[in-house]
Amino acid sequence: ACAALWSAYQLAGFGERYVQTRRLEARLSALHSAEVQAEDAQTAEPAQTPEPTPVETENPTQAPAAEPTAAPAKDAVKSTVYHAMGGKPLAQMETLHAQNHDLVAWISIDNVLDLPVVYRDNSYYLTHDFNKNKSTAGTIFLDYADRADFSSLHNVLYGHHMKNGSMFKDISRYKDQGYFDQHSEIILYTPKREIHLKALAAVCTSPDAIRRKTEFASGEEFASYIQQMTAGASASAPIEGTIVRLYSFVTCSYERDDNRTYVHLSLIHISEPTRLDVI
Repeated sequence: ACAALWSAYQLAGFGERYVQTRRLEARLSALHSAEVQAEDAQTAEPAQTPEPTPVETENPTQAPAAEPTAAPAKDAVKSTVYHAMGGKPLAQMETLHAQNHDLVAWISIDNVLDLPVVYRDNSYYLTHDFNKNKSTAGTIFLDYADRADFSSLHNVLYGHHMKNGSMFKDISRYKDQGYFDQHSEIILYTPKREIHLKALAAVCTSPDAIRRKTEFASGEEFASYIQQMTAGASASAPIEGTIVRLYSFVTCSYERDDNRTYVHLSLIHISEPTRLDVI
């Protein structure tokens, strides 16, 4: 009876995820059509990396007085760009979280990207930047079906494939084995820990709902799922030992209509050098 109930629960959950996934993918496809048109119409510049900024107060009824102020100068603020802090990204996480409470992590791949990761729903950050301004580039976000602390068995992150090279465009390059091998180590910095990942497989395929699956009845089902998701990879690394947690980076792919590039990664280890209780 328990097994039957669990199967019914899984079936209902899968049906709900299927509907949600189709809605998300339909919106992604429409947004990417708009992206291409917008970028073709003007020379796009890479999206700016969010950085800690001083809190300023202004009088809405008049322009600020042109006189000296104790607030840091813009150049001084820019000298603390988050992704260039010499291996200490947690140092500014609290400040960045104060700017946007949806921040849950910072993703870092050497010489590839350094970007914030947010967590809200699966639509808002398709069209808004980290500062919550309208943006065709959006922001990298974690699937709302996952847990904000990345403790789900399968953690799925989405980002646009921008023609100007920003967001998750370079994720699509992982389909090349040489590129895959050169950039296989990824770190997710959160307010409480560093999550070290290693690229497992890069797959170009259709965005089926099963690829968002986050709950599994057993370790055997999870292991089978990983084998299924990584099958047909154009670039991969050997699976060594038991994978305890799977991460997937998803972006649009243009080999065929409505395709996606999925880069699947395995958890290597978690370190907890600092705890900032901001989330």
